[in-house]
Amino acid sequence: MLGVVVFAHGSRDPLWRQPVEAVATAISAADPGAVVRCAYLELSEPDLTTAVRELVEAGATRVRVLPLFFGMGKHAREDLPLLLDELRVAYPATPIDKLPAAGEDSRLTELLARIALEPLR
Repeated sequence: MLGVVVFAHGSRDPLWRQPVEAVATAISAADPGAVVRCAYLELSEPDLTTAVRELVEAGATRVRVLPLFFGMGKHAREDLPLLLDELRVAYPATPIDKLPAAGEDSRLTELLARIALEPLR
């Protein structure tokens, strides 16, 4: 069973989480067999360790982490790889893959360009 973590920075503002949770909902709708959790680096719960633990406990045999970072700052370049290394040690029987950060995916960049140029509704 595939487990997916939608991973974002986090915020004290509960409304900030809505777009992150919308991505998780869209993933679940696209693949009802996948188990999906949101996780946050700081200022929000759950953290990545908790989300991965929940996925493994739910039966995930592989975990994919989708980082919703647009810029490739310290969190995406340094903090996330360290967290993933720790999780791979904690769950050696469960492959944990990091997908490209949102800002690294040219499809997202192209979509944003199209959105910026389309007529207003």
